[in-house]
Amino acid sequence: MRILIVGINYAPELTGIGKYTGEMAEWLAKRGHEVRVVTAPPYYPQWRVTDRYANRWSREEMRVASGNIQGKASLLEPCALNLESVVIYRCPLWVPAKPSGLKRLIHLASFALSSFPVVLGQILWKPDVVIAIEPPLMCAPVSLLVSRLSGAKAWLHIQDFEVDAAFGLGILKSKWLRNAILHVERRLIRGFDKVSTISNKMLEKLIEKGVEPDKTVSFPNWADLAAIFPLAQGSLLRKELGIPADKIVALYSGNMGEKQGLEIVLEAANRLVSHPEIQFVLSGEGAAKSWLFESYGHLPNVAWLPLQPVERLNDLLNMADIHLLPQRADVADLVMPSKLTGMLASGRPVLATAHAGTQVAQIVASCGKVVEPGDAQGFVQGLLELLHSPQKRTMLGAAARQAAHQWDKAVVLHRFEEQLYGLHNK
Repeated sequence: MRILIVGINYAPELTGIGKYTGEMAEWLAKRGHEVRVVTAPPYYPQWRVTDRYANRWSREEMRVASGNIQGKASLLEPCALNLESVVIYRCPLWVPAKPSGLKRLIHLASFALSSFPVVLGQILWKPDVVIAIEPPLMCAPVSLLVSRLSGAKAWLHIQDFEVDAAFGLGILKSKWLRNAILHVERRLIRGFDKVSTISNKMLEKLIEKGVEPDKTVSFPNWADLAAIFPLAQGSLLRKELGIPADKIVALYSGNMGEKQGLEIVLEAANRLVSHPEIQFVLSGEGAAKSWLFESYGHLPNVAWLPLQPVERLNDLLNMADIHLLPQRADVADLVMPSKLTGMLASGRPVLATAHAGTQVAQIVASCGKVVEPGDAQGFVQGLLELLHSPQKRTMLGAAARQAAHQWDKAVVLHRFEEQLYGLHNK
């Protein structure tokens, strides 16, 4: 099949949507599909374009067998497509240093505008399936247009209900704007032939938004069980940081943005300063990191690490004795944290904040502890319970690794490919 993927985030971004879209495109190319991607230069979660990329229109070919970028060219130069490669079109965008509600909208709109002619130009390529990744929803109209004009099927994959989250977090507040955007969103998503998302709760949300149940598809984020696994000899990164073997490491790794609610982790660290047996480690980047560090950077029991390269991810996750998965109360039902699968694959227990009945709560209940979002005292108590129960940590860690098998990368992506064939052959 010829598969066109449209989305703002893509490899080599190390976290979030870009990581999964990149792995999906490369996997499809390895399966023999012709894959093209229209995306932006990598900028997330640092909120600045990565140094080795220019913020302009460009085209490149990624050989997926080697993982190396081959044949960078200008947008107008011919670029031959080889099997087991992905052709990537990069489109410029405005990246705010300090994203806010209005700035985020302008940021997303800048990519939607710059990518519009590039996506539209793919009509001549005649794709079989057009896959739009949300966010941003702003790219859905041109994706639908190209699919209809080229005779392709249209697939929308929702990683995040960006509209609901923006209002839930207070990033956007106008009631009339909310109603107007939600109305447009409903009309757009119902125009796609298939609409997928990453959790059962989000599937229910799709139906609430008017998507016919037979159009919905569960397409969760996955865990690469061959790349992420418990290390028998322990973490080299932990040794490099000089963390004693008898310390219990509580690790948060990933994006440091508004939705993560990292204040509860740092408040717990503040309350547990008198417990020298626990070491908090926060690894990542994001829009909230600077002010979090300003407020809590003085805490002696918190180590701050930058985002780690992909080749050190397994070492990083194995540094933990307890993984931390905070979420803000106002978005806990709207997102399924992509980092959870990696936590489980590393074979460590998880302490999460989640509302009862959500998929996160159901998953973590068998391999960790769950407290209500915003319950700082409950979070501290959960930490102390795991801290003082090494046998329980071992048991829950084994259960976590076992649970990760249902999100094995090969299983999830083979199922997705079958759905693509089914849609294409209709």
